[in-house]
Amino acid sequence: MDSKGDIFVLSAPSGAGKSTLIRRLFDDLDRLSFSVSFTTRSPREGEIEGRDYFFIDDAIFDDMLAKNGFVEWIQVYQHRYGTGRAWIQDQIDGGLDVLLDLETVGAKRIKEMFPDAILVFLLPPSPQSLADRLRGRGKDTEEQISIRLKCARHEMEFWNNYDYIILNNDLESAYQDFKSIFISARISKKRMAQAVQNVLVTF
Repeated sequence: MDSKGDIFVLSAPSGAGKSTLIRRLFDDLDRLSFSVSFTTRSPREGEIEGRDYFFIDDAIFDDMLAKNGFVEWIQVYQHRYGTGRAWIQDQIDGGLDVLLDLETVGAKRIKEMFPDAILVFLLPPSPQSLADRLRGRGKDTEEQISIRLKCARHEMEFWNNYDYIILNNDLESAYQDFKSIFISARISKKRMAQAVQNVLVTF
């Protein structure tokens, strides 16, 4: 690859269908890397170093923070999670597109660090639809579903920070919209500039 890859961020309220779109995309596209976060928590059963997370201790996390080694990070209870700056840069320099699954605050930070990053928000068609999907997962109590719906309303208020909005009224249509964003980015003027030069010198 002569051109660098792009950074993509997908955000969505819990239950909107984000994980399904991501799984399908990785089945369909090559030259795509999913961002692996650093975390200070211990591995859970079945988790693999470098695939699920990079597991580090607090001292290493603090050192990376001091050296501006994260493009974004958060603390969840007693553990911290962060996206490594050097890891992302290595991926895109190697011609891979990087996809990050982040909430709205993290997405905003990525855009500040990488202005060319492409931000995508997946929108549920209605509160009732989202509630039905959450109930269908069978993981949440009614109280938890109510909390998630309130959080979803808050997250959707940041829609204007995103470059693309996908309405997940139909999963297949939503997926095709999502996939098309990556395909169009790969044939953008920026990405195709070297290919154009390679052809021009043959004339």
